[in-house]
Amino acid sequence: MRIVDTHLHLIYPERFTYPWLSRRPSINKPWSVETYFAEAKALGVEAALHMEADVADQFMPAETEFALSQPGIVGAIAACRPESMSFVDHIEQLSEHAHVKGVRRILHEAPDDLSQSDLFVENLRHLPDFDLSFDLCVRHDQLPIGQMLAEKAPDVTFILDHCGVPDVTGEGLDPWRDHIRSIARLPNMMAKVSGIVAYSGADWTVETIRPYVEHIIECFGWDRVVWGSDYPVVMLTGTLTRWVEATRQIIQHASADEQAKLLHRNAERIYKL
Repeated sequence: MRIVDTHLHLIYPERFTYPWLSRRPSINKPWSVETYFAEAKALGVEAALHMEADVADQFMPAETEFALSQPGIVGAIAACRPESMSFVDHIEQLSEHAHVKGVRRILHEAPDDLSQSDLFVENLRHLPDFDLSFDLCVRHDQLPIGQMLAEKAPDVTFILDHCGVPDVTGEGLDPWRDHIRSIARLPNMMAKVSGIVAYSGADWTVETIRPYVEHIIECFGWDRVVWGSDYPVVMLTGTLTRWVEATRQIIQHASADEQAKLLHRNAERIYKL
């Protein structure tokens, strides 16, 4: 079953600055498209969307341009700042690139009130005018404010990153489970099965993450889920191969049609590939 990876970070420290990587020394090094596909192709990954890698602000446009020039990259989710007065000008420029499919502003390490301002919401409401989606990256405890944001911008397609960042090694399934059930009721909210192993500890097993993945699929349904590697962040607690194999094991009893929806078909539809 072929895979379209909707969440690949390429890291080129000789070109761009990534302030957050200083806090992740084990992956604070180059991660090229060649290194990624050397492992990914053997796992059935045929193409990938580049997910902005939280570069320093001055490198945001250049990061997108560079990522889209790399082989195997079929689209990009670009960095953005909806709290900025220049946001609309920025996304208008991004929309000139046919392969920019959406934008993201990382919120899981930002103050809760950042996404709740009138300007932030009003700016996001412009995204459908440019045929762009918004990847929503919030922690498990921020899911209610993420839901409020999506409710205020009902015409925007939101994709919830990393299964809503559950606290697997801490609070566990609850209250994450109820928050996911609630946010999944929004018809403009999709979910990305990605990133979860980074929050599951180095000794995670398939059974550690199974209830989280299965709950996401149960709440959102097979038509509103996509898959992402979160490479190279996945390397913090495992490998790309281990994550792909775990995913396939969790969904092995689903129909071929359902597996295709998660692994490539929904990505092609939702991100308009």
